[in-house]
Amino acid sequence: MKPCFVLGFLLFSLVCLMYQASDACSCAMSHPQDAYCHSDIVIRVKIVGKNLLNDGPFGTLRYTVKQMKMYKGFDKIQHVQHIYTHDSESMCGVKFDINKYQYLITGRVHDGKLYTGLCNFNERWERLSLEQKKGINHRYQLGCNCRIKPCHYLPCFVTSKNECLWTDMLSHFSFPGYQSRHYACIQQKEGYCSWYRGVSARDKLIINTTDP
Repeated sequence: MKPCFVLGFLLFSLVCLMYQASDACSCAMSHPQDAYCHSDIVIRVKIVGKNLLNDGPFGTLRYTVKQMKMYKGFDKIQHVQHIYTHDSESMCGVKFDINKYQYLITGRVHDGKLYTGLCNFNERWERLSLEQKKGINHRYQLGCNCRIKPCHYLPCFVTSKNECLWTDMLSHFSFPGYQSRHYACIQQKEGYCSWYRGVSARDKLIINTTDP
């Protein structure tokens, strides 16, 4: 194989890889509480149908859903019948199974329609921890005035009384980590926020902003 051909092939491959990387969906990690607080709608549904709509330069998937329970968003949409997302995963479109599972869906409302994607918190209901389900039901809303501060590299510090230090990125190689699955950042007396985990009467504890 001629050297110029090899060099050309390598350059072509590099350009393709760069194009794919730039075209891919990229999302920052988010604690479920942040996803709850920053979403217009938080809902549990079962997906019962799917249609591809060509209403723009990229296709849009419209999922027909059976609403099981709404946790947030009554003032936006009282009853959700459809969920919209990009058809392409490179555009952060999300895929759901039909007539299989119940999903927790978070998203934004635009022109009376619920939109979601890979950067939103969407998960099969049975995969959520007990504490996450309790958070979605009532605990997360108690901490929407708090700020969950990600810690990617040591040292990390809280800089205000309304912050909880989120250290899952340090102690876990995969997402979600322990704080994501078991803790909520709740506002306490005098505006201070701290991690909280309530499991039972014997296992209710309030921990400081650096633990776990």
